[in-house]
Amino acid sequence: GEKIVDTYVWQHDDKPLPADRELVIYELHVGDFSGGEDDPFARGKYKHVVEKLDYLCELGVNAIELMPVKEYPGDHSWGYNPRYFFATESSYGSTADLKHLIDECHARGIRVIMDGIYNHSESESPLTQIDHDYWYHHDPKDPEQNWGPEFNYEHYDENLDLKPAWQFIGDNVKFWIEEYHIDGIRYDAVKNLGNYDFMYWIVAKTKEFAGSKPFYNVAEHLPETPSITNFDGPMDGCWQDGFYHTVKAHICGDTFDIEQLKDVLDCKRRGFLGATNVVNYLGNHDHDRMMKELSDRGIFEDSAFKRLKLGAALLCTAVGIPLIWMGEEFGEYKAKTIEQAKIDWTLLENDANRGLLEYYKGLIHLRKNNQALYTENIDFFHENPDAKVLAYARWNDEGSRVVVVANLSDNYLAGYQVPHFPANGTWHEWTGDYDVESGDDNILIDLPEYEAKVFVWG
Repeated sequence: GEKIVDTYVWQHDDKPLPADRELVIYELHVGDFSGGEDDPFARGKYKHVVEKLDYLCELGVNAIELMPVKEYPGDHSWGYNPRYFFATESSYGSTADLKHLIDECHARGIRVIMDGIYNHSESESPLTQIDHDYWYHHDPKDPEQNWGPEFNYEHYDENLDLKPAWQFIGDNVKFWIEEYHIDGIRYDAVKNLGNYDFMYWIVAKTKEFAGSKPFYNVAEHLPETPSITNFDGPMDGCWQDGFYHTVKAHICGDTFDIEQLKDVLDCKRRGFLGATNVVNYLGNHDHDRMMKELSDRGIFEDSAFKRLKLGAALLCTAVGIPLIWMGEEFGEYKAKTIEQAKIDWTLLENDANRGLLEYYKGLIHLRKNNQALYTENIDFFHENPDAKVLAYARWNDEGSRVVVVANLSDNYLAGYQVPHFPANGTWHEWTGDYDVESGDDNILIDLPEYEAKVFVWG
């Protein structure tokens, strides 16, 4: 065989990258992100994602989470069936192409989080052929939650004085951090993986390998639990799937439970310690898109876009790190599928879709630039279950303040008085770009149905 020599020279390792608390994450699938339904060209490669980086900069996100890019069998997959852990998916391009994508992200101040699959491998991964039971459990721990041979993190080799699965995955993580300069890992199926001792160890190793660069370790643990994170948990954060389910139920009009809504807007109420301990989202690859959920309920056009904007306002002002699923920001509508489902960029030719995109841009700008939204501080100062109105304040010790007043009903509330407003004076309504005055500790506003007002102090 011929030795492959990768001579890629990194150009942007010196660029500053956002801290974990500043992250706004964008999840994308390389194969589906860059092309459109009517795109005449075969796209969906690393180099085509590079072409869209300026779009992502304009959107305002500062991290991308790549769905798995380790080599899998065939040319289309979500990637959760990795066969070769040290190889990049060849249908997306070369190793140099992936490095160039990550380098160009860093040039723009965008961190790259890799979706890591360390619970299992594809059934014909080389280790299964060499000595299956040396690296893997002989039988699945839970046959109903089995996606391939499961790594055995308990097995200890006395002769070599090591745990084979720990050694293999540790070497693999080191390779991806040092060779591809990634800035974080999303750990798939952590509840199934189950071994906290291994997770403590691998997270410590990522920090060691990354050196002085920020590195974010986030778990998919369903249902989410504070024990996976916080001071005594192994991970930096976890996906808060409850945020998706609760906000979906409220903007679709399925229910109204003010305590449940407060629980996901303020993760501390569920036992999490800080803002970096949860990643919130209105959608990801595992769920149907919010636009489809609305259309399934007969909610279309202006009414649907209003509710999507309400969800975005809650997402960008809740305690936690926001994550956006590709296309969500302009109303992509396709059902969840493991088959090819390229983003329909032609939607941006429509006024309503462009309007939603601009709304997202504004909220992301606020999320990144108002440090009240980096904190754990939140106060639900007004609750009106009968009218389905909830108001909350976010702030920091330096005087930044953001107030959200959300109407989760289908009633237009004219001349609505919000009592106990945090400060008297001039507030700027961010989404509509106008000023309002509060006095006598209250404010009088019109609250359209399924809409949130976002007020910024000063």
